[in-house]
Amino acid sequence: MTRIVHPLAGAIALLTIATFWLSTVVSELFASHAVVTSVKSDIPWGFLLLVPALAAAGGSGFALAAGRRPALVQKKIKRMPIIAANGILILIPSALFLGSKANAGAFDAPFYAVQALELVAGGTNIVLLSRNLLDGLRLKGRIRRRPLSHGQC
Repeated sequence: MTRIVHPLAGAIALLTIATFWLSTVVSELFASHAVVTSVKSDIPWGFLLLVPALAAAGGSGFALAAGRRPALVQKKIKRMPIIAANGILILIPSALFLGSKANAGAFDAPFYAVQALELVAGGTNIVLLSRNLLDGLRLKGRIRRRPLSHGQC
């Protein structure tokens, strides 16, 4: 069961964060303040899906790694505290702040400063979760690491 839960939960978490990030970028660049307000108000509701998915991915990942510590597992384990801290310390508070500011119609300098921070932190988590996904696929033998050709470092 853990072998099913882990990749499914990880994929849900990655897709949820990517959806938040992309929705934010598209609404900020191409939509009205009303649409931005809707996106910023809806993102915290997405935590009801995201937080359990991340918890399930982390818990099942540690269960799968029990007794195994190849280099790829170690890399995945090292990324998880960064992903979690980024979410707990930056992304969740930022989303709540931005939702509140957007609902108040306060699209001011603090709103855009926190928005920029949230986009950087969200992008970081997307990269880290994507790397974990790729390392997981390598562990399962579904993809192989390409050997470095002559001249690459």
